[in-house]
Amino acid sequence: MQKGSVLVTGGAGYIGSHAVLALLDTGWPVVVIDNLITGFAWAVDPRATLIEASIEDDAAVRAAMRDYGVVAVMHFAGSVVVPESVSDPLKYYRNNTVASRALIESAVACAVPHFIFSSTAATYGIPDSVPVQEDSPTRPINPYGTSKLMTEAMLRDVAAAHPMNFCALRYFNVAGADPEGRTGQSTAGATHLIKVAVEAATGKRDHVSIFGTDFATPDGTGVRDYIHVSDLAAAHVHALDLLIAKPEDSHIMNAGYGRGYSVNDVLDAVDRVTNRTIDRCYEGRRAGDPDALIADNCKILATLPWRPALDDLDTIVTHALAWERKLAERTAS
Repeated sequence: MQKGSVLVTGGAGYIGSHAVLALLDTGWPVVVIDNLITGFAWAVDPRATLIEASIEDDAAVRAAMRDYGVVAVMHFAGSVVVPESVSDPLKYYRNNTVASRALIESAVACAVPHFIFSSTAATYGIPDSVPVQEDSPTRPINPYGTSKLMTEAMLRDVAAAHPMNFCALRYFNVAGADPEGRTGQSTAGATHLIKVAVEAATGKRDHVSIFGTDFATPDGTGVRDYIHVSDLAAAHVHALDLLIAKPEDSHIMNAGYGRGYSVNDVLDAVDRVTNRTIDRCYEGRRAGDPDALIADNCKILATLPWRPALDDLDTIVTHALAWERKLAERTAS
């Protein structure tokens, strides 16, 4: 039986709330710290303890670490909208880099030995080749990617100086919702394609914009690697097990399925699942969008016992749609 608990930052948000479920479902006690600026208290499973605080609040974070016997941190808190990071870079360096520094320092002060970090494929920028491997050059093209890469660097240096190991998981395109309908992506104004598409399918939007039709891809629209959020959450639990089993080792790993779908592929899947046709509005390319971004996931498959259980585009869309409908009912009531 595990000793101690896991502190999940941003556990009231999209990916964090799924990680909370994955931890609880495998027997871990969980304490969530979230300032609820973009998260929702109702998204936190009642089996977990929720503390409303910011991760740079040293007193609150350290009290939680000590009071609940925290042995690991899973760090999801932060800002994630790429275009906003370009228009407001200081927000991203504050919320992602400076706040992460405070959290890491609290973990060191409280002798928390394990740290799992929510990183991103945006650390690669526009890759030279796909699939992208972990040793590919990291050349972020926006402050969001840079802010995450800076946190990876802090963790690497702290792990060399203190008795802490870490795992940074570089996510590709996270989508879907808990298959049991317990949580999902709930933030207003989301920019993720599948979220936008199911909003259109449920009448929250009147169309879906497609940014660019001249990419070097089979149908001209951008290709991305979509990973089901519950598979991603499961990967975090396996990563935690590995950090505990081998405390001298740290890891940086891609989290994706190793195959891509175009924007049109995704919208076709939504049309299939809903048996209706979403209006598609073709617009110009956005600056910095790569033609394709697909994970080479050989490392995570070789390092962890993790195997994707929900690697199916229609399944991802079905779960996202079910959550969107549930969210609409919640809003209506």
